[in-house]
Amino acid sequence: MEKFSVLLVDDEEDFLRTIIKRLNKRGIQAQGASRGEQALAMLAETPRDIVVLDVKMPEMNGLEVLKKIKESWPTTEVIMLTGHASIDSAMEGMECGAYDYLMKPADLEDLLYKLEDAYRKKVLSERQAEQGPQDTVDS
Repeated sequence: MEKFSVLLVDDEEDFLRTIIKRLNKRGIQAQGASRGEQALAMLAETPRDIVVLDVKMPEMNGLEVLKKIKESWPTTEVIMLTGHASIDSAMEGMECGAYDYLMKPADLEDLLYKLEDAYRKKVLSERQAEQGPQDTVDS
């Protein structure tokens, strides 16, 4: 699989550091942000392929961040991270354009699978956008 870049956004800094370290060990370019505003600033500086975004954060919640990401970087795939109490928010996130969601604490193998799948979708979406609408003729 091709290398891709990931931005993890979570206010639980220990969780964030651990996941980033584990992804980097596997050759995935991962960085983190502990606040939504910080994540948006980082994306403006260097867009990422995938954002893993916690639903519940102080100040700007995950759904607000998701909407801003999809407005500014529509091909960036977003995976929502949620606890049991906010599963409805994760589902709402998918209605707003999130690729998928994961329950916390996230299993690393599950996360890796979803990251690879999201990256494949991003590449496919970008290729389709480059080709433009296809005319089809029925015989």
